[in-house]
Amino acid sequence: MDKKLLIVRCRGRILTALKEGDKVVELHLDEEERNSLLGNIYIGRVHNIVKNIHAAFIEVGDGLQCYYSLSDNKDPIFLKKGSSPKLQAGDELLVQVCRENLKSKPPAVTSNLNFTGNYVVLTTENKSIGFSSKLSKEEKQQLGEWLKPFVSDRFGCIVRTNAREADEATFQAELKLLTGIYEEVTEKAKFRKPLTLLHQNNPTTWLSSLRDTYKAGLTEIITDDPGLHEKIHHYLEHYQREDLDKLRFYEDPLLPLIKLHSLETALENALKEKVWMKSGAYLVIQPTEALTVIDVNTGKFDGNKNQQDTFLKINLEAAREIAREIRLRNLSGIIVVDFINMDAAENRKLLMEEFASWLKRDPIKTTLVDMTALELVEVTRKKLRKPLQDQFLATRNPAENKSTNFSENA
Repeated sequence: MDKKLLIVRCRGRILTALKEGDKVVELHLDEEERNSLLGNIYIGRVHNIVKNIHAAFIEVGDGLQCYYSLSDNKDPIFLKKGSSPKLQAGDELLVQVCRENLKSKPPAVTSNLNFTGNYVVLTTENKSIGFSSKLSKEEKQQLGEWLKPFVSDRFGCIVRTNAREADEATFQAELKLLTGIYEEVTEKAKFRKPLTLLHQNNPTTWLSSLRDTYKAGLTEIITDDPGLHEKIHHYLEHYQREDLDKLRFYEDPLLPLIKLHSLETALENALKEKVWMKSGAYLVIQPTEALTVIDVNTGKFDGNKNQQDTFLKINLEAAREIAREIRLRNLSGIIVVDFINMDAAENRKLLMEEFASWLKRDPIKTTLVDMTALELVEVTRKKLRKPLQDQFLATRNPAENKSTNFSENA
C-alpha cells in the first residue's frame, strides 16, 4: 500500500500526517522550533531516592527532574560515585531521556543509551545483535553480514525493519555515523560538568517523523510550505539522502494541501470521544490518568437478524478501527477494550486473531495481552511521545516541560 507523509502548517503549528492509501493512520502536531527531550543524553545528578517506588529522581538541567527506575537500570554509567555501592543522592551518571513527560508524570531517563538511525539502533546495555521480527530469515542473514565489521563488545545493535530498504553502502554508512556519535558522547562525558546536554537527538520534533516512518511503501514526502520544504530538504540531504528523491513541493493556490487531503477534518475527528464506523456502530474512546477505555456500541447498525452474527461483524469492524485509532491518537500505556460480548468461543478466538493482526501494523510496540473473564480485552502500547490530545492542548509556555518536584506524581 502506497504511503505518503504530508507536512503542513496548521493552527500555528506543524501537522505531520501519514496516509496509507486513502486513510490517515498517524497524526502529530508540534511547534515548529520545539526541541523534544526524547533521546537527549545528559550528565545527570541524582536528586533523591524514593525507596517505596524503587526509583530515583535525576536532575538533568534547569531544575528538571526525571524519573529513573532502579528495577530497569541495573548498570548505571557512573561519572562520579559517592562512597555507597548503591545509587545515592549526589551521584553523577550518564542518562538518556526515554519517555517524554505525560500529564503529571515527569520525563523518564535510562542508563541504556540508544543511538537511533533509519536502519539500526546502537544500544549500550544490551550488547547483543537483534533484528526486527518483521524481517525475513534471508534478510536477517544478509544484514548480519553487513554488520560484521562493526560488531563490538562496547555496544549492541538492533536492526530495524527499514533496513530491508537499504543497500550495503547506505547501511554501513549509517553504522559508521552512529558509532562515531557514540564515541564522541562517551569521550565528551569524561570532561564535562554535571547537568550538561551531551547529545541532542533531533533538531526539531516534527522532523523525527522523517526518520521514524516505516520506509516500506513510502512513495512521497509532500509539503506546500517553502520554509518547511527547505528544512526538510536540508535534513534529508544530511541524514537521509536515500529519501531525497521522494520529496515533493505541492503548489496550488486554490487548493492547499491541508484541504486536498482533509487534514483538519482528520485532526478534529481524532480528538473526538465518539468514532462512527461505516456500519452505523460506534466507539467511545476515553483516556484517563491511569489507562484508556474504549467501548464498542451497536449504534445504528442494522444487520443480520442473527444476534451473535451481528455482534461478531461489529466487533471485527471495531477491531480494525480501534487499531487505527490507537496509532492515530498515539494512545499508550494500558488500553482496555470492551467489545460486545459474544457467546461462542470460536467467535471470541476469531476476534482476538483479527485484532492482533491489525495491532501488528503499528510501528510502536503494541501487545495484545488477553481477554479477561469479563471479556475485557487488554492491550499495552509503549509510551514514547505525548498522545495527540496532549499535543493539541499543549501551550507555548516553556515551563510545561519543567518541574521542580515530580516525586509525588511518579
